[in-house]
Amino acid sequence: MRVGVDTGGTFTDVVTDTGEVRKLPSTPSDPSRAVVDACSGLTPPLATLGVLAHGTTVATNALLERRLGRVALVTTRGFADVIEIARQVRPSLYDARADRPVPLVPRALRFEVAGRLDAHGHELEPFDGVVPDVGRVDAVAVCLLHADLDAGHERAVAAVLRARGHDVVCSHEVSPEFREYERVITTVADAALRSVCAPYLDRLAPVADDVLVMTSAGGLVPRSEAAAHPARLLLSGPAGGVRAAAALASACGFADAVAFDMGGTSTDVCLVHGGVPAPTSTRRVAGLPVRLPSLAIHTIGAGGGSVARLDPGGALRVGPESAGAVPGPACYGNGGSAATVTDADVVLGRIPSTTDLPGLGRLDAAAASDALERAGVTADGVVAVVDAAMARAVRAVTVEQGVDPRDVALLAFGGAGPQHACAVADELGMQTVVVPARAGVFSALGILCAPEQRELVESWPTPSSRAGLDQAREALAARVVALVPGGEVDQWLDCRYVGQSHELTVSEIDEFAAAHAQRNGYARPGVDVEVVALRARASRAAPLSVTDLPAPDRASVRGPGVVAEPDCTLWVPDDWAATPGPAGAWIVERT
Repeated sequence: MRVGVDTGGTFTDVVTDTGEVRKLPSTPSDPSRAVVDACSGLTPPLATLGVLAHGTTVATNALLERRLGRVALVTTRGFADVIEIARQVRPSLYDARADRPVPLVPRALRFEVAGRLDAHGHELEPFDGVVPDVGRVDAVAVCLLHADLDAGHERAVAAVLRARGHDVVCSHEVSPEFREYERVITTVADAALRSVCAPYLDRLAPVADDVLVMTSAGGLVPRSEAAAHPARLLLSGPAGGVRAAAALASACGFADAVAFDMGGTSTDVCLVHGGVPAPTSTRRVAGLPVRLPSLAIHTIGAGGGSVARLDPGGALRVGPESAGAVPGPACYGNGGSAATVTDADVVLGRIPSTTDLPGLGRLDAAAASDALERAGVTADGVVAVVDAAMARAVRAVTVEQGVDPRDVALLAFGGAGPQHACAVADELGMQTVVVPARAGVFSALGILCAPEQRELVESWPTPSSRAGLDQAREALAARVVALVPGGEVDQWLDCRYVGQSHELTVSEIDEFAAAHAQRNGYARPGVDVEVVALRARASRAAPLSVTDLPAPDRASVRGPGVVAEPDCTLWVPDDWAATPGPAGAWIVERT
């Protein structure tokens, strides 16, 4: 048996290759307990489990909450404060109280070594073999100047530290790209997450013969590799949903779509163009830039469990605080008293009060109404605010990227997504909403059907020259396919116009002008294009796709109407209608 498991902030979702679905409340104190409990109740029993494909929020939550290992940083002489100087950009220009995130490594645990490379990777000063005593730490991050071009100094420093018994992470092993600050942050985050993620993943080892873990880039890697570099897991669960959304949107005839995943704690959106999820090389997590291959997922703190309240000025706010799995929204009847989006949906009748939630029982509509009244808010107001927030998130991955949302479909999933999708589509002028079968566990399905995948990147040392570029791309492709034998290889280049400080990722240099025009509204004919990095990805498809599982029978629904399913609820407003489509999906359109 092959099983996909997605651990969210509120529920842990399971889908098997036979089509069995389970949804249990998450166990925040030890997320592995919910995974084991969910798998132990499958048919046939646990002992027959062959492959566990897993998406986890453990890395993300650890970084957000700063539940991290004690890490030392070893860097080039004169660069110990790069991690704190950052980009010298204030996070909120007109807010005098806003501060940058506290550095992941305190000043007392930052150490410097001799040795220097220039911007082309040529040695200016050799490493002298002297490495300071870093003391008792959980891991050591080694990030030396220009190690993305020549990792020789980093390897030498790491050898000394490992001989002393330290767990060492080098920047060239994690993020071999230029820009020192981002490379330092990524390496330190990877080192700091090891002591949190490795024990968690080890607890999953007995669950299956083979445990694979979803990365932020939308591919599966072995458990040992995920534990070694946990910074790659910061979008582990959401990436699975986007993967599945891209496949289903294409099956339904929509090559361009927005994946819209509204769960209990957050909402994740991502543009799918030509059937391919949008990629990115850097994303911010907990205010920190993590420079690793990732899907371009935009996340906001708006979910079914998001707490509604009035701020000191009397304005209605929803999220980012969440009632979580314990105690959860007031309507769960589990001791929660805060008013949430789910409570508002229950009061409005968008979630039938007769609904039995997995592991929680029947909803308490009276408790939901009381919670809203205590908070001094109305159900209509809560829903309007959260819908507006999610519409802004969809704008961020469409309008702000040069894409007209009216030309794409909204593919809605997650336990709460189908309840709010039509309102979001209305706000943006989108004509079609697609609701997949098993929408409430769709990310788990995407993880189950995700490919095994590896990504490699390397800096190009001479941006203005293309001499040897083709040979370098071939060598990088050979390296990545060796990690996934028999895999399909895709390649990209990070390019920019001369004089620019940002770059776009394209398949070939001659595609850059069109990509720049779409993103920025203009091109610069006659201006030279520089190459700053090479990228390659090898992927081997899973034995099944999201359209292979048995499709449930769904009937047409004309709005206004509510359809409650075991894992989600669909709300069809007035002037909308849902009709059955490919692979058991609903195609929801204006009437």
